Amino acid sequence: MQEVLLIKNGELALKGLNRGTFEDVLMKNIRRAVKPLGAFDLRKAQSAIYVEAREGEPDWDEVGDRVAKVFGISAFSRACVVEKELTAIQAAAAEYLADVLSQARTFKVEAKRADKKFPLTSPQLCAQVGGYLLSRFPHLTVDVHNPETTVWIEVREKAAYIHGPQQNGAGGMPVGTGGKAAILISGGIDSPVAAYMMAKRGIELTGIHFASPPYTSERAEQKVVSLLQKVSEYAGHISMLVVPFTHIQEEIGKACPEELFTLIMRRFMMRIASRIAEEQECGALVTGESVGQVASQTIPAIACTDAVATLPVFRPVIGMDKDEIIVISRKIDTFDISIQPYEDCCTVFTPKHPRTRPRLAQVEEAERALAVDELVEEAVRGARFVRI
Repeated sequence: MQEVLLIKNGELALKGLNRGTFEDVLMKNIRRAVKPLGAFDLRKAQSAIYVEAREGEPDWDEVGDRVAKVFGISAFSRACVVEKELTAIQAAAAEYLADVLSQARTFKVEAKRADKKFPLTSPQLCAQVGGYLLSRFPHLTVDVHNPETTVWIEVREKAAYIHGPQQNGAGGMPVGTGGKAAILISGGIDSPVAAYMMAKRGIELTGIHFASPPYTSERAEQKVVSLLQKVSEYAGHISMLVVPFTHIQEEIGKACPEELFTLIMRRFMMRIASRIAEEQECGALVTGESVGQVASQTIPAIACTDAVATLPVFRPVIGMDKDEIIVISRKIDTFDISIQPYEDCCTVFTPKHPRTRPRLAQVEEAERALAVDELVEEAVRGARFVRI
């Protein structure tokens, strides 16, 4: 019995004349996701994408696990392919879903007749298939409101497709349809979640990580690589640059008031990230900041930080509390990595009493003691790519 993976588009159905472009990107991302599992053919028709094995019988469960992480998909299901003829549909439904139907007590049949040339209407097809299944599985009863299982029949352009309940997809938009952005990625819980959320809106990501050896270790850098590897299961390929930040932090420590240290440090990060992002043809910066979570994330502090950015700054977790962020981090499997005890540059150089309501003029005055342009240029020149 031939099987396929039947994929339903999410928000793409709302697109207008450029819908085909979005679908093409989604299909490219699906191909990338399933490529390690074998050779597959993909085709699109009637608001669905069909994934078919070229030869042999792949592990469809593993194929489904990979497809579940591709943004732009609302739902998917393993389905058997059958001729568009009533008796063939009835027999295939009983055989293909025999295990599920044998264990259930109640069921219903849902039918979708996308091919209007098919002689039976959707309600008629439901009645005919439902009656046949009751004769084959006499222990079942019909429950149209709260069935234990649902048999889906979809009569489409080339064939009929039979499947059980659909699995939820990742939703969102296909990565690559929303432009490019640079994520300021640390080893904490928040920034990997921010990266995931922007990828969900179709954004292609470049990671920028600030390292401060010898205060931070190689393990701290590897921790960030591991985090981005987890995010890349959803976001596709992510490149990462590591920026040397030790000299800048030491210069700030020598010349600036301790209470402004974190804020001035973050302003340098924004300057450097803006330069690198523009060189990488990114149109925005992304951070994992959440209002009020730490001293540098109050509204006045964020305003001081943004004053030096030359690109828009997106903060997808800005209104979330820590528990909400942790829920997502567990979902995408980054939480256990984030809590590993390898500190990044933000946690190593933290003042005892940071200013929570800074004034921009005060911060700019403190920065006059530094050779800002030279320090930024030095850091940008020293940035290096790391393989993810």
